[in-house]
Amino acid sequence: MSGAARVDSWLWAIRVYKTRSAATTACRAGHVRVNGDKAKAAQPVRIGDELRIRIAGFDRILIVRQLLVKRVGAPLAALAYEDKTPAREPQAMLGVRDRGAGRPTKRERRDIDRLRGRADE
Repeated sequence: MSGAARVDSWLWAIRVYKTRSAATTACRAGHVRVNGDKAKAAQPVRIGDELRIRIAGFDRILIVRQLLVKRVGAPLAALAYEDKTPAREPQAMLGVRDRGAGRPTKRERRDIDRLRGRADE
């Protein structure tokens, strides 16, 4: 099987996922697509295939350039794929409060309203 590699093994080898079991879980959950079709963990990938991986609500689009089955260093892993992911638009930071911090004080509420663009009435 020199012309193909398992998709979960390849995603782990190029350092998209920290563990191979995390890559397998992502495949089972339907977060990995190979050439537009949902991929099972054992599905083979070949050079030239397009992978779409959903991570944190965004899709990463990778083109397979080299087949790897063993984990390699980051510089070598970067050579194994071509990243076609479009740049994300910057999102405005909203005031984030720690969970369980209680109700905001009057000053904090005014700051939050100012961040959200609400004018003082």
